[in-house]
Amino acid sequence: MSYTGVVRPGGLYDGRDLLHLTIHKVAVDPKMSNNCYLLRCRHTGAQVLIDAAAEPDRLVPWIGASGLDAVITTHQHWDHHRALADVVGATGAATIAGEPDAAAITEQTGVPITRAVTQGDRIAVGESELEVIAVRGHTPGSICLLYTDPAGPPHLFTGDSLFPGGVGNTFGDMGAFEQLINDVEERIFQRLPDDTWFYPGHGNDSSLGVERPHLAEWRERGW
Repeated sequence: MSYTGVVRPGGLYDGRDLLHLTIHKVAVDPKMSNNCYLLRCRHTGAQVLIDAAAEPDRLVPWIGASGLDAVITTHQHWDHHRALADVVGATGAATIAGEPDAAAITEQTGVPITRAVTQGDRIAVGESELEVIAVRGHTPGSICLLYTDPAGPPHLFTGDSLFPGGVGNTFGDMGAFEQLINDVEERIFQRLPDDTWFYPGHGNDSSLGVERPHLAEWRERGW
């Protein structure tokens, strides 16, 4: 079956095979319904997990015998790293997060961040790589991760900074909202094409082309 990106906590994962990379998506925790993404290099078998959000008893078997090179945490909020300590303990994976959020993640999880990244940094996934796009506002150190597929459209993992229908919650802080909407517009929509597929931290996926016509509406709405 073709990839849809529609997953539910307790259900099966969904997956898609690109030329050099496979992307698997699973949802965890019935209350929060967080998305976790397992990326695997099709040439070396190297794997990276985006957000060890919850349910390590599901995530560790899902990672499997191939092991895990790194866990990338998209931002410091508790629901995105509840399984970090258990996953790292089981796999020995390195940990990666946005530099402004790194200390908070360690404080909340007890797990040191191996590598704190900033705008434009690159993260290897075997023979492929992800580019870090810093998108500030939801948290100071929120990051998106861009995979530029040489054989197709770009793929963007957005954490809680961009969803179908709007940017992430800034909890009534208008300064944070302005920072977030500006970063999303300038660093994502002004740079990437409409066929860019994006994968959020909760819920279903979308494309930039579907969301682009609503940018002015989001800015006017203020959240």
